[in-house]
Amino acid sequence: MLKFIFSSTLSSTLLPVLALVTAMASFQLGASLAKNLFPFIGAQGTTAVRLLFSAIALLCFFRPWRSKLEPKAWRIITLYGLALGGMNLLFYMAIRTVPLGVAVAFEFAGPLTVAVLASRRVIDFLWISLACIGLSVLLPLTSKASSELDPVGIMYAMGSALCCAFYIIFGKRAGTVHGHRIVAIAVSVAATAVLPIGIVQAGSELFSLEILPLGIGVAILSSAIPYSLEMYVLTQLPARTFGTLLSLEPAFAAISGMLFLNESLSSKQWIAILAIITASIGITISRQKKKIVRSSS
Repeated sequence: MLKFIFSSTLSSTLLPVLALVTAMASFQLGASLAKNLFPFIGAQGTTAVRLLFSAIALLCFFRPWRSKLEPKAWRIITLYGLALGGMNLLFYMAIRTVPLGVAVAFEFAGPLTVAVLASRRVIDFLWISLACIGLSVLLPLTSKASSELDPVGIMYAMGSALCCAFYIIFGKRAGTVHGHRIVAIAVSVAATAVLPIGIVQAGSELFSLEILPLGIGVAILSSAIPYSLEMYVLTQLPARTFGTLLSLEPAFAAISGMLFLNESLSSKQWIAILAIITASIGITISRQKKKIVRSSS
């Protein structure tokens, strides 16, 4: 009986974690691909194209019109969509001038804040503290390289972090009450909000056939796949666990930047990434053990 409980608990924890890891890897690969679109339609246009194609794909896949929503449900879904749109737009504005790994590290301030506010156990704060130490080392705030960071780009990254915090909060509420299909509506809201900004930036180039394949690829990798998976994860894991697991993002971003954007990392930065990964594993294991104790008792 205990073996069955342990196996069930492991499965219920492992599947959401694997889904989130896949979502993060897909997102960072898409971000690297998106930078190739910046010279043609800018960060704003790239965000608009990405969200537009993502909305179309998700609407066709989830067909959310089959579910009837009460009028009051639209408020939380709209807030979720606006947070999602703002997070994407500000992040792309940031990586125009800030390296991908650094931008993601700054953005992590959002989910880290959610993890801290949602936590109640001492062990959680210990793991979060380790993540903070790794993050402080990863960010070149005291190194010579820090003077080369664009302050405007950093501000965009911090704005994206704020939107990311709201994305987690509103996404958790929307997904728990209304299910996975809500992500299609939320992305549609985000696309509606960002599309006018993209049109102002890129004009008719936004709909050029030359950028179509790249735009679709960015949409699938950066939105359709990760947001579908993250909506599932948000309904399976507590906000503090989801937020802390997202500390893996700088690692995925750094690796993606190294492989696709010719960015390099120092040994100190790799140690920082290891600390963040350790914190993520730690909080996941501690949550799993807590569930096993409750099930056994």
